[in-house]
Amino acid sequence: MENVSFSEWIDRFGGYLRMRNYSPRTIEKYIQTLRRFARYAWVRENLDPDGAGFDDTLLDDALLDADVNVSTALVTDFFSYLAERRDYQPRTLHRMISTLSSFYRYLYVQGAVAVDPMIGVERPRIKNQELKYLKHSQVIRLINTIENERDRLIVRLIYATGVRVSELCSISIEDIDFEDHTIRVRGKGDKIRTVFIDDETLEEVGRFIGNKIAGPLFPGQQGKHLSPRTVQHIFRQYAPPGITPHKIRHSYASELYRRSKNLRVVQENLGHSSIKTTEIYLHTDIDERKRVYQRYFPLSNGGDE
Repeated sequence: MENVSFSEWIDRFGGYLRMRNYSPRTIEKYIQTLRRFARYAWVRENLDPDGAGFDDTLLDDALLDADVNVSTALVTDFFSYLAERRDYQPRTLHRMISTLSSFYRYLYVQGAVAVDPMIGVERPRIKNQELKYLKHSQVIRLINTIENERDRLIVRLIYATGVRVSELCSISIEDIDFEDHTIRVRGKGDKIRTVFIDDETLEEVGRFIGNKIAGPLFPGQQGKHLSPRTVQHIFRQYAPPGITPHKIRHSYASELYRRSKNLRVVQENLGHSSIKTTEIYLHTDIDERKRVYQRYFPLSNGGDE
């Protein structure tokens, strides 16, 4: 495979992101990360192959003409270099890794690289920052921060319906009943179930699909259904560390049970075959604990026994 430079493919990738309706601010952050990595790769390719004498000043005059075909080791060295400088928090490094992952997936699909070097790159651990799940207000704030229409709707639809990622990706427009506010989804074991969708989310779905009456709700490569891997990437891009699509499904179950106290309905909506599986998702909130304590504990309610 002939050498292809970062300068050529960074511009093409920027155009690809604009075509995907990414916000100008997001594209700018992507390009900044890619240019910094390109300069690092150029220095390692032309001035300091082993990295033994690497100096920050070398980046000042570095070009964007390095070959995009790099090794996983070089990518790892780049992030080790950034981590050692302590200029970036682990969360920022996560975002930069996601940027390079998107870039190299694009290059691989375009045939510009033979191997994706990001597959073997480990993400930095973020201590004491991972959340088990988000409360309702936190999920809404997360959704409101997403400017891209498709990505925002994906996160909202998972929360609105409680569907699994695989179920979300397999939804076709024909599965949506706009009159009954329901969606037919194919769950584990090819079991079909009906989930419910609120007015506002359904309106967003309608605006998103426009005049289309058939086909995948979220088209991916070559017009096929979107891949679960793409949804995972969307969460790495927008969500707090540790918040995955499964955690948003968890938020759906916790919020529905907290308000309804109907475990059987939560089980059926989630598509669980066993109610014991559903119980794992549920939490007794602090307000309920306080009410029970004040009402029933003898020292709290003035009882003698």
